[in-house]
Amino acid sequence: MKARHLNFNEFSKQVANPHNLSNWQFLGDRPAIVDFYASWCGPCKMLAPVLDDVARDYDGKVDVYKIDVDKEPALANAFKVRSIPTLLFIPREKLPVISRGAMSKTDLVDAINTHLL
Repeated sequence: MKARHLNFNEFSKQVANPHNLSNWQFLGDRPAIVDFYASWCGPCKMLAPVLDDVARDYDGKVDVYKIDVDKEPALANAFKVRSIPTLLFIPREKLPVISRGAMSKTDLVDAINTHLL
């Protein structure tokens, strides 16, 4: 499985209501990672295959989503994304944790184990 691209409507149905983030309610069945990226971003391009690896390695345990900030500026604004890549780690029952910048696979796995599992 690869990281899955979401648009605003899909995000609203599968992850959370971006209009009501102050009253956070996660809608997913499994913990999730959301990658805010842009197609022209060098560090984002470096992170993409790492996220696909993680999506395969954690298939059925963690959902991995991608949001193109150029196509979905309302989502980027809702989460105050000012630099890319920005990763949102969403545990099942706690508030999301934001991480800015590209991560190695080792660091990403550590973050998954710390924040999601």
